[in-house]
Amino acid sequence: MPQIPEKIHELTVGQLAARSGAAVSALHFYESKGLISSRRTSGNQRRFSRDALRRVAFVRAAQRVGIPLATIREALSELPEGRTPTRDDWARLSASWRSELDERIKQLNRLRDHLTDCIGCGCLSLDTCVLSNPDDVFGETRAGSRLLVERPGPRPSRRNCAPSAAECD
Repeated sequence: MPQIPEKIHELTVGQLAARSGAAVSALHFYESKGLISSRRTSGNQRRFSRDALRRVAFVRAAQRVGIPLATIREALSELPEGRTPTRDDWARLSASWRSELDERIKQLNRLRDHLTDCIGCGCLSLDTCVLSNPDDVFGETRAGSRLLVERPGPRPSRRNCAPSAAECD
């Protein structure tokens, strides 16, 4: 791993990649999504400030626990310009993400617990399929295996649809 002298306050994309463990392509992607920023030299090369290391670590840690990039970008945008995220920032933000993660864990546990029920069905067309229609909440108004976005206008009837037609119930 390349060593960065103390007096250097900016990193090339290669140095940032080596120090952060993120691929250069990932760093370019993060930059395109507004998660990190760089300046361009007169030769049009990217230069990242040293605080980008902490920002990349922050992004990667949040991604590992399943936080979407849009949510991470929103969180980073709340920090003052150029400020490195601190432990307090992480604690505050991770606390706000906890309920979202708890809900995802609950959904994944439900999926795991009912996976064999789904395999027995195969097509998810059971009236009370616990995966596509938990607790049969749509049983009163809809039929079939897919929950489709309601579209304006008349819906095709069953007799006019092929068994695999996406527009059919």
